[in-house]
Amino acid sequence: MSELFNNFSTLIVFLHILSAIIWVGGMIVIRFAVHYSMQNIEDPKIKLGRTLENLKRFFSMVIPSIILLLITAVIMILALQLKGTELYKFVIVKELIWTIMTIIFIVIYMKRNKAQKAFDNGDFATAKNQLAPLAQYLIPTNIFLGLVAIILGITLRGF
Repeated sequence: MSELFNNFSTLIVFLHILSAIIWVGGMIVIRFAVHYSMQNIEDPKIKLGRTLENLKRFFSMVIPSIILLLITAVIMILALQLKGTELYKFVIVKELIWTIMTIIFIVIYMKRNKAQKAFDNGDFATAKNQLAPLAQYLIPTNIFLGLVAIILGITLRGF
């Protein structure tokens, strides 16, 4: 693992950071730009349909980013032999944060799928109820956690 990292460290770190940017940055854009622009659509059916489509496209970028983030994290942890060092506590906290974020993402993904099924069946109230927690607290929670994880990553790189 060390040889892999030594030969491709710039690419591995770049992919790790890019994955975090796509995931956290994408959530910021969805929540603070797209969400508010969607409020100008008056037809609830169109608004719900667009929201579902936006989330579907977002997921197609975020799922590979989450996987790549995990792979690059494992490579760096093993290659840099962080276990047993003073920095390992930061690694553990970052792992915990990204795990919580992944669990929240899975909940978001499942709620979006339930909303899509309800929308496809013409049950717009259920679709709206499934999506409401995403903007209210799930995505904001993940944004906060993601920013904390990024700060911890910067701390790890700074040592």
